[in-house]
Amino acid sequence: MIVKHLEAVIDTKDDIDTETWNARRLLLRKDGMGFSMHDTIIKEGTETLIWYRNHVEAVYCIEGEGEIELASGKVYPIRPGMLYALDGHEKHYLRARTQLRMVCVFNPPLTGSEVHDEDGVYPLVEENELEKRC
Repeated sequence: MIVKHLEAVIDTKDDIDTETWNARRLLLRKDGMGFSMHDTIIKEGTETLIWYRNHVEAVYCIEGEGEIELASGKVYPIRPGMLYALDGHEKHYLRARTQLRMVCVFNPPLTGSEVHDEDGVYPLVEENELEKRC
């Protein structure tokens, strides 16, 4: 059984803080669950280009307001209680009108160190690359 509390993750190597978002990585590949789970803050007034070319993601909003815009131009408002799943690797913009707090689940699971590249993509870290880092 795995038991963690958010307080134990904040200000550790599993608390990734960028210009537009802050992901507190609760479950990672090393935990062996087959997915990773993150408590993520999207910073107020920001826009982030994201494209999970190598992952699928499900996101559940628990706080704040914003929107997700797909490459097709379709815009979906985000507010507490809304879930969206990027099951087709959709390239999108994530915008936060107010600070958003989201629970995010990734498959394949993240290792913990990923940040978006210039295309908004998380790299797919292979097992042998992960072993070299440990």
